[in-house]
Amino acid sequence: MFGLFKKADLPTAQDALPGREQAVEVADTHVVLGNPVRGPWPAGFEVAVFGMGCFWGVERLFWGIPGVWSTAVGYAAGLTPNATYQEVCSGMTGHNEVVQVVFDPAKVSYEDLLTAFWENHDPTQGMRQGPDRGTQYRSGIYTHGAAQQAAAEQSGERYQQALNAAGQGEITTEILPAPPFYYAEDYHQQYLHKNPGGYCSMRGTGVRCAGEAEASQNAPEPVA
Repeated sequence: MFGLFKKADLPTAQDALPGREQAVEVADTHVVLGNPVRGPWPAGFEVAVFGMGCFWGVERLFWGIPGVWSTAVGYAAGLTPNATYQEVCSGMTGHNEVVQVVFDPAKVSYEDLLTAFWENHDPTQGMRQGPDRGTQYRSGIYTHGAAQQAAAEQSGERYQQALNAAGQGEITTEILPAPPFYYAEDYHQQYLHKNPGGYCSMRGTGVRCAGEAEASQNAPEPVA
């Protein structure tokens, strides 16, 4: 966080820090939602993983969405197992700061979570988000299963069209099958609840993301 200039290139496997076998310890219970922060999850629930810059504000965004059962911040899409925050900040792990979102699809759809993702950060900035620069702040969607992958790709295409219409840039979001998720240190979990005046630089583009049904309704008639 805090706008420091850091590496803008991902490390190679040869250069990445080695990490460790031992996972960090986190509290068992989400201090806002009162539910477990580790699985197994209730039957029928799903997991989504998003990177949108500094994970403190991103977690607060998602725990406030009705139908979200639990959230946790962590590191993913890199090379170093069980990395520490200091290691991630070095730029030598390849990890992104991400939020794991456990949700009840009967109450909130994955499509709704994707809308929150696109509208609450700027997915065109590459290896940065606002004043925060470095590979750990890149935009990313990490999908669980083919249905999530297809939904993420389709929503990205729709949002690119909306950005184009608004004269904004090209999306740089990586959309990948979910890699291992490593929990961040406990002091990062639900950080902005524990520290209400804490740092949050999360800003959207101001461009709205239409859902699939709305996009279909607004599509022009095909030309004969």
